Amino acid sequence: MKKIKIDIYGLLKKTRTTKPVVHHLTNWVTIYDCANIVKVLGASPVMAHAKEEVAQMSSIASALVLNIGTLTPDLVDAMKIAARSANQKGIPVVLDACGAGATDLRDRACFEILEKARIDIIKGNASEIARLAGEDVRTKGVDSGKVDKDRAEIARNLASSRKAVVVITGQEDIVASGSNFYFVANGHPMLAGIVGSGCMATSLIATFAAVEPDLASAAAAGLACFGIAAECAAQKASGPGSFKERLFDCIYKLDQKTLNRMQKVWQ
Repeated sequence: MKKIKIDIYGLLKKTRTTKPVVHHLTNWVTIYDCANIVKVLGASPVMAHAKEEVAQMSSIASALVLNIGTLTPDLVDAMKIAARSANQKGIPVVLDACGAGATDLRDRACFEILEKARIDIIKGNASEIARLAGEDVRTKGVDSGKVDKDRAEIARNLASSRKAVVVITGQEDIVASGSNFYFVANGHPMLAGIVGSGCMATSLIATFAAVEPDLASAAAAGLACFGIAAECAAQKASGPGSFKERLFDCIYKLDQKTLNRMQKVWQ
């Protein structure tokens, strides 16, 4: 494995120029943060959940996020409708398997969505992704449970079986596809101390996927970008509250020099 440089700034600049619409059916706990993270990147977030409009909204978007964090059966139905519309348009669909492995409902919802539509990027923590890969693991609410099997192997296997990009987040992030593998070491422990960091990372990945056809590269760039902003925010934060506030500011202020200097990506 060798250290590489991804053109994160190029994607950030393209996002700010084209302002893609990123449609979310997402977690009610973190919906405000997800909208903000997309907005400070320079894109246009929209949060439409009603079955009566999700297909139309997806048809005018450049990427779709499905996040099962606050799940209901009606929301699953809306997600399937939105995903099929996105598939017809040919835009990337990102599934955040938030809490998969915690309850039967969440497991069924994920598998149903994966079977009924094409999902381009599957993202979660180690136990969430392991559960979708068929491993006998449990997730602690929305926090990762113990996973004994190698995370990289799990990611590669699920990517192969689902023909999708698979993202496993953690102290170091993993991105796997049929042809590419990235290891991203950017980030800060304080991210684990705020609610919504995983959901925001998903929204950031989707925003870069909206402007970059190489979805594995887009996911790795998004994770590195988010992690670099977290490192910058932590330098002057006195605790979780000021850290979160500074996180948005740091993403907004990211420049080419900072991104090139600080990124820690291996392939």
